[in-house]
Amino acid sequence: MSYNRRSRLITQGMARSPNRAMLRAVGFGDGDFEKPIVGVANGHSTMNPCNAGIQPLVDRAMAALKEVGAMPQVFGVPTVTDGIGMGTEAMKYSLVSREVIADAIETSVNGQCMDGALIVGGCDKNMPAAVIALARMNVPGVFVYAGTIKPGRWKGQDLTIVSSFEAVGAFAAGKMNEEDFVGIEKNACPSTGACGGMYTANTMSSSFEALGMSLLGSSQLACPDPEKADSAALSARVLYNAVVHDIKPRDIITRKSIENAISLIMATGGSTNAVLHYLAIASAANVEWAIDDVERIRRRVPVLCDLKPSGRYVAVDFHRAGGVPQVLKMLLDKGLLHGDCLTITGRTLAEELETVSASPRSDQDVIRPFDQPLYSEGHLAILRGNLSPEGCVAKITGLKNPVITGPARVFDSEAACMEAIMARKIKDGDVIVIRYEGPKGGPGMQEMLAPTSALVGQGLGETVGLITDGRFSGGTWGMVVGHVAPEAYVGGTIALVEEGDSITIDAHRLLIQLNVSDEVLAKRRTQWQPPAPRYTTGLLAKYTRLVSSASRGAVTDKE
Repeated sequence: MSYNRRSRLITQGMARSPNRAMLRAVGFGDGDFEKPIVGVANGHSTMNPCNAGIQPLVDRAMAALKEVGAMPQVFGVPTVTDGIGMGTEAMKYSLVSREVIADAIETSVNGQCMDGALIVGGCDKNMPAAVIALARMNVPGVFVYAGTIKPGRWKGQDLTIVSSFEAVGAFAAGKMNEEDFVGIEKNACPSTGACGGMYTANTMSSSFEALGMSLLGSSQLACPDPEKADSAALSARVLYNAVVHDIKPRDIITRKSIENAISLIMATGGSTNAVLHYLAIASAANVEWAIDDVERIRRRVPVLCDLKPSGRYVAVDFHRAGGVPQVLKMLLDKGLLHGDCLTITGRTLAEELETVSASPRSDQDVIRPFDQPLYSEGHLAILRGNLSPEGCVAKITGLKNPVITGPARVFDSEAACMEAIMARKIKDGDVIVIRYEGPKGGPGMQEMLAPTSALVGQGLGETVGLITDGRFSGGTWGMVVGHVAPEAYVGGTIALVEEGDSITIDAHRLLIQLNVSDEVLAKRRTQWQPPAPRYTTGLLAKYTRLVSSASRGAVTDKE
């Protein structure tokens, strides 16, 4: 419904309409009732650096919307921070918050007949939640990223939040002294902004440039820098044009534009969480998209960017080197991008990239030339086998040999596994299994950054496998496989693994296999009993009842 039919349901009632009277109380004058009402979803929070710098961006966007003739109305949305909640019970709310934020945006925009929405977010789940909500509502909208954090420094080395997690494992293993341990903790996060590598927040925000739902060049700007606020103001002006011309999210979010987004993620070495989030975004937009489509894109798109967690550089380096527009133009030049896809500006992606060079600058090595990639194929592989017949996700960059067969070390929670790692009970060649941490079992698919970082810190990142029905942080790297489906809670094969069973992870063959006979597994299945739910009331109990399999995006609004 265009703005001529949405906000005017409120503003164009009878002359003495109580609706108009209430709007006068919040600043509407006689001439304002003809203007489109644009909601500004404000994810500002002082609890985490990802969102603590949002308010100035909201202020600039509000001012710009007023300047161009809209009536912006701000409303708040919740956020949680993965980095603070990691490894605790609070982390169960991370993925759940994606649905809560999307629901909150939908409630505010549709419940008040707004004509458009500008959504400002910072931490990981803010991004997919925003686009899920916009796709559901199909109201003109744009996402404004709060920006990335600047890198910390300690003894000449760039730091990110992952540096702190890896330091825990190194310190526990006696490979780091206390001075460096404390120095890293104190210096890892020097400013506001989201985690600085190509972790989940920067993965999703950069992919939205490729999707067409954010402005080109906007996603890797540092949160504290003035250009970030300038970008928020420009986004507001572009959104007003989209409202006037009725450019809707489902005009932009198509199967081809999602292919563009996944291609960008592969080229930049992005987070495994993007697989889950794009399944959910496609579902909200009623676009046909499946987990195997990710594997199809992986095989044709090389990794072009040397970015953390497995590479050397951080987001601000990527921005200075040309950022997302540079990579997109390289992909377009090689026929790996759909240039005819519409963007929020009303122009096609190819038109937006007209002035960008098809070759990266020679004075940087963050973005490799197309014929000198870091890896010839993408890094997010979809594995299948008797352990995960619905498919699961492996991140295979940075590994010398992404193949392992070893004995299972089985844990029914992340906490139990972390205890074993810190006690030095995990050895070279082990394959860790962390189960009952899936969408329903966790609930909420906790991210396993604490155990994976501890393994890296102990020097086991390449020699120990880890599989889980939970998720991984975008900062994770190593021999790790997540989103195993069906999950343990619903009786997936991962629930039947016993200590010492042989497990194979083979990214070359796209295989994840429990090396136990079908007969033995059938016997074990007759003895398995589903566990009692960990929560019986409140939000997490509701989520447990509603959430789908990870292979379908862990959504809560589809059967």
